[in-house]
Amino acid sequence: MDDRELYQLAVKARERSYSPYSRFRVGAALLAMDGGVYMGANIENASYGAANCAERTAFFKAVNEGVRGFEAIAIAGGPEDADVLEFCPPCGICRQVMREFCVPEHFRIILGNSKGEIRSRTLSELLPDSFGPEDL
Repeated sequence: MDDRELYQLAVKARERSYSPYSRFRVGAALLAMDGGVYMGANIENASYGAANCAERTAFFKAVNEGVRGFEAIAIAGGPEDADVLEFCPPCGICRQVMREFCVPEHFRIILGNSKGEIRSRTLSELLPDSFGPEDL
């Protein structure tokens, strides 16, 4: 699966967002090493701290199914009524969850926009000098 296809799955996952408070819908498509794709959307809660980002939803679904090897994640986000999507990088908590299950130098984070532009960065680029399981 190429980056553009994975990003389009993230756009589709965005449709499942439950975001009545922020009205900012995010979708993610997580590509596992075995070729499986796990989709997630952001899920908000009236107690804001109980909300979950799309990226973590996708990771938790995959990990719950026993998957531990990942290649890339695509993320699509923007206001619910937006006609145009801009690049939507992952938050710090999501980057740390990615770090738990991925090799930072190899795991790719794919961002896109409505102009058809695609950006790919490694986790190590977005989370330099990170703290992971081997640091315990």
